[in-house]
Amino acid sequence: MTSRPTVVELADRLWRAEVDRTPVEPITETRPNLTLADAYAIQAYNVRRRVEAGRAIRGCRLGRTSQPRLDIFGVAEPDFGMLTDDMFVDDGDEVPVESLLQPRIVAAIGFVMAHDLAGPGVTTTDALTAVGGVLPVIEIVDSRIADWRVQLADTVADNASSGRVVLGTRVTPVPAVDLRLVGLLLYRNGAPVESGAGAAALGNPVRCLTWLAHRLGPPERGLRRGDIVLSGPLHRLVPVRPNDVYEAQFAHLGTVTVRFGSGEGVAA
Repeated sequence: MTSRPTVVELADRLWRAEVDRTPVEPITETRPNLTLADAYAIQAYNVRRRVEAGRAIRGCRLGRTSQPRLDIFGVAEPDFGMLTDDMFVDDGDEVPVESLLQPRIVAAIGFVMAHDLAGPGVTTTDALTAVGGVLPVIEIVDSRIADWRVQLADTVADNASSGRVVLGTRVTPVPAVDLRLVGLLLYRNGAPVESGAGAAALGNPVRCLTWLAHRLGPPERGLRRGDIVLSGPLHRLVPVRPNDVYEAQFAHLGTVTVRFGSGEGVAA
């Protein structure tokens, strides 16, 4: 494991990048031997900072849940980041572009936890019965690493590139739909730009939930009643431009929309 002073130094670098809205060079360029455990330690340090500043953990997002992404990074499992209450945006609201660094859009399926869930030994049935329902989600992912030049450890340390989360308003019971077959279309300013389906997330989004429950099992916090858990991207990331309006239309689950501001006030 990397020493605690180094973890703090690298966490500070990412923290200042977000505060100053100025991306930094990949941390793996100066720390090429940074392990995944080191990266999660850096992530946890900055999540604790948010909590100590008055924020509350509201859930988790998963990344690298598609087979092509796993192949690119040469790994066998996803990664995850923590979502705090200040990351959530209401359906249809405007997000100031200048509040982000390098935002990109992706649609996901959101699980609303009705019961606590933590491993080991969590089954798909356990996961399904712990879920109160699912809803359509637009994720605004963001990177504190310049030009998205990320290795796996960069992404994990950067809280899995978490940015903002836009939740739809319609919650659908899980037994009412086969999540593997849920299709979606993503529109930018009224024109379709991406499509996807639930099966893009580990073959079945419920598998993402089960994996995370195991990963966050004791002594970690686990998944808790009221948490929102995001399935992982269901299509390629789409760069955001000022004045863009995005709408994700999901079969059976409904729609969710987000607007972006003009970007006035963005530093040159």
